[in-house]
Amino acid sequence: MRREMLFSGFGGQGVILASVIVGRAAAVYEGLYAVQTQAYGPESRGGASKAEVVISDEPIDYPKALSPDCAVFFSQEAYDKYLGLVKEGGIAIVEKDLVPHRRPELEEKLRVYALPLTEIAEETTGLSLTMNILTVGLLTKLSEILTEESIEKAVLDAVPRGTEQLNLKALRKGFELGEKARKGEL
Repeated sequence: MRREMLFSGFGGQGVILASVIVGRAAAVYEGLYAVQTQAYGPESRGGASKAEVVISDEPIDYPKALSPDCAVFFSQEAYDKYLGLVKEGGIAIVEKDLVPHRRPELEEKLRVYALPLTEIAEETTGLSLTMNILTVGLLTKLSEILTEESIEKAVLDAVPRGTEQLNLKALRKGFELGEKARKGEL
């Protein structure tokens, strides 16, 4: 089993943190092999940002995502650049308020979930910054690759002290949205 995930957006959205959490959950808490790679522009905020996670039950021979099973798009630039890489039947999660120009011809062979993720995070926790953690929860339920328990532990390892409960609240909202999406209720 080899699963590839792509997280993309711009600096400051927590793209890299989200990928680190997923990789940690797989490797540390589920006993799987995982490799996380990242690339970002020279700007710390606002520049393009991309991270990949490869998860396998065998040693990983190539650390990059060639045809992601799951992808997250937090910006129009990321969507335009990477949507075509997602494998047929794969999952694409789109921050719909930040990706206004969609490509139906590329989406038709994917399972696309376009939601106002930033708005939902802000309504849930009072902070739009928790959007990445909410999305990790959504991705966890939709992909069914990792367990909720391992993701929760990885979130607690990764978030700043004092923000644990806030981030768990965002994560659990993501789990809830993912469950609704799986049932066709979104």
